[in-house]
This record gives sequence, C-alpha cells and structure tokens, in this order.
Amino acid sequence: MTRPERLVLATNNPKKLAELRRVVETAELPVQVLGLGELPRYPEPEETERSFEGNALIKAREAARRLGLVAVADDSGIEVDELNGMPGVRSARWAGPMGDDEENNELLLAQLHGVPDERRTARFRCALSMVTPDGEERTWHGVMEGRIAEAPAGENGFGYDPLFIPEGEHRTTAEMTSEEKDAISHRGKAVRAFVAWLGEQA
Repeated sequence: MTRPERLVLATNNPKKLAELRRVVETAELPVQVLGLGELPRYPEPEETERSFEGNALIKAREAARRLGLVAVADDSGIEVDELNGMPGVRSARWAGPMGDDEENNELLLAQLHGVPDERRTARFRCALSMVTPDGEERTWHGVMEGRIAEAPAGENGFGYDPLFIPEGEHRTTAEMTSEEKDAISHRGKAVRAFVAWLGEQA
C-alpha cells in the first residue's frame, strides 16, 4: 500500500482523534488525520459483531466506502475476570443503550461490590482496523492489564478510566496525564503499532 496523504479516524470522540494525531505527529509522518466531524455525515453502522476486531472492521469499512479515504476505526472495552470477561464488546452500553460513562461505572462497581482486591483483575483490550477504499484490511491489537478500583478517582480520560488501575500502578488511568496513559494503554499500543506500519509504507 502507498502511504496516504489523508486518512479518516471513524469516530466522533475528540480524545481518540487527538491521541492518533499525537502519535502521527511524534512519528513525523506527513499524514493528515481527519475525524468524522470534518467530513460529510453518514449514518453510523450498527456494531453487531461479538469481537472488538469485528466491530472495528464494520466501522472502518463503512467509512472507507462512504468517504473514499483510507479509514481507521477502533473498538475497545474492558474485560473483568470476575464477570467472566464482561462487559467486553458491550462496555460502552453496559448500563443500557442510553447509559453514559458514569452509569456504566456505577453498574460495574455495584456488580463487584464486596469482591476482594485479588479478584478484581481486568484488562482493557483494543482492536484498531484499517480499511482502504480498494478493500485492503489490516488490524492491530493492544492490551493493558490491571484491576478495578473500589471507587472512581481522577478527572482525565473517559469511559472506565476512573476505575482502572494498570498493573504496577497505584493510580487509575484517569489520574494519569494523557502522555502517561498513551505510553501504556491498550489503544496507545494498537495506535503506535499502526503508525509504525504506516511509517514503513512508501
């Protein structure tokens, strides 16, 4: 594949867009990263797959088809061992289709009420997929191991960040700077792997 001059990250999440832009800029790649808000609108597809990779590909395929650009999309979530790997692909909708981050976090804490620290192990998992307008597809993965705190802490980040304490840390990811989180996060690992591959394309 020839490295594109422009690509679209198929998300309306400004923090995800900022993260990919930071990594591309750090790698000094001459690639413009666009978000969905900067391009013609289209109906977002339903995420119907049972895997992060499957849902990431749904979003990237639709963006590439609709916009005629190389498209990148991620799907990520949290897997809690005590809950048999749930919420998993349902992470964003754990408290119901209209639930927000705070409600998702409250439900997860309620489900883990009374569970001792050693059984609160969990991980964030990310699949980042790229689809080109001519149908080439690739996916990169990232995992961050850790555990669920007993109460939320921190103002940075989004989603389950206020509850997640990475392995070897005493802070939640919401208590870290964006740069600290990028360096160890599931999404950061997948994004850096994609950008490294992008840098190898002529």
